[in-house]
Amino acid sequence: MTTTSGSAEHLSVALRTEALQQLLTERGLIDPKMMNGLIATYETHVGPLNGAKVVARAWTDPDYRRRLLEDGTAAIKELGFGGFQGEHIVVVENTATTHNVVVCTLCSCYPWPVLGLPPSWYKDPAYRARVVKEPRAVLSEMGLELADDVQITVRDSTSEVRWLVLPERPAGTEHLSEEELVPLVTRDAMVGVAKVEAS
Repeated sequence: MTTTSGSAEHLSVALRTEALQQLLTERGLIDPKMMNGLIATYETHVGPLNGAKVVARAWTDPDYRRRLLEDGTAAIKELGFGGFQGEHIVVVENTATTHNVVVCTLCSCYPWPVLGLPPSWYKDPAYRARVVKEPRAVLSEMGLELADDVQITVRDSTSEVRWLVLPERPAGTEHLSEEELVPLVTRDAMVGVAKVEAS
């Protein structure tokens, strides 16, 4: 499975997007300032940084971790994150012996308040079809090698339930504070296609 587009294809998508935005702006269908504000919101205020804060809190606060695994939506709201696409979030934990990976086989349901906009590979029909049938192979192609004895569970997001992975805390980070842990946590780790690295 190809997980990244070639530079020519990426440029083509960027040019088409720019042309479409210009056309919609010229026809008065969108306001560029509103669009820029919306994009900025999802890039900076609603996005992977929010999810990283949730994960870092769970790694450093056992009571919060328990609440997060019992009722993800409520625990996430404790940190001020919620809203559209964040109504029903279930959190599952990756460990040394179990690994969860998230997909939406029907469309691209995704917990926007804690992960931001879904990446293109998440919406790719090849990922959506293959990760259910051969998750170990897909994860390997994306750069994540798991031992044969690690049990993989594929979680299918829907409009009723959106999944968030609580990644395994990497060894060697015990001395780090919650604030220092936040930059280590990636969107891909919270989807389950990567692990968090110590540095």
